[in-house]
Amino acid sequence: MSDAPVVLVTGGSRGIGAAVCRLAARQGWRVAVNYASNRKAADAVVAAIAKDGGEAVAIEGDVGKAADIVSMFAAVDRHFGRLDGLVNNAGVVDYPQRVDEMSAERIERMLRINVTGSMLCAAEAIRRMSSRHGGQGGAIVNVSSMAAILGSPTQYVDYAASKAAVDTFTVGLAREVAAEGIRVNAIRPGIIETDLHASGGLPDRAREMAPSVPMQRAGTPEEVADAILYLLSPSASYITGAILNVSGGR
Repeated sequence: MSDAPVVLVTGGSRGIGAAVCRLAARQGWRVAVNYASNRKAADAVVAAIAKDGGEAVAIEGDVGKAADIVSMFAAVDRHFGRLDGLVNNAGVVDYPQRVDEMSAERIERMLRINVTGSMLCAAEAIRRMSSRHGGQGGAIVNVSSMAAILGSPTQYVDYAASKAAVDTFTVGLAREVAAEGIRVNAIRPGIIETDLHASGGLPDRAREMAPSVPMQRAGTPEEVADAILYLLSPSASYITGAILNVSGGR
């Protein structure tokens, strides 16, 4: 069995997640590419990694479902036999609405996937990586958003609130497991060129918002992936509980 470290990337079939999977493989990680429904996209990421000489596997699982999360980590166990890193990237946004227009179902879905899903994935990772459970340590990187501190008024305050919860979870968990060999950090992407905007009904948002960014452009998934891989790496060995803005100064 290979001694190369293993990372699970939730929502790894597109956007930032796919960029993280590809970069992780190039840096020597074996990669579990999680996807919720788009098997074709996940297989394309796996194929691209294999073409470059890396090792990856596509693993289905909806992080909004607790049973799926358990099955997803069990699949990692079967395929790789170890886990060294987790990137909690999977998340959802929704169409622009004021809070007084939002349904309970919308808010519950947002929190279930963006917050509860990240927490349950982290719990499964800890059971495998923590020295308390016989593990060898590891790293968790949560994907937050600049919305957590900007609030996203008149667009999706529920999304912003869910990412603020991710920030607090990151700090608390980092302190909880620091003595067990696990580092926990987060990144806050700003305006990034991904299809997440389209899923929220604003397909041109990155281009339209670019002039408001101090660097006068949107970021790329690859730039976010660089930050995530840094936090996963031994180069960040004394960093835990940190939240890194990847936002062009916004």
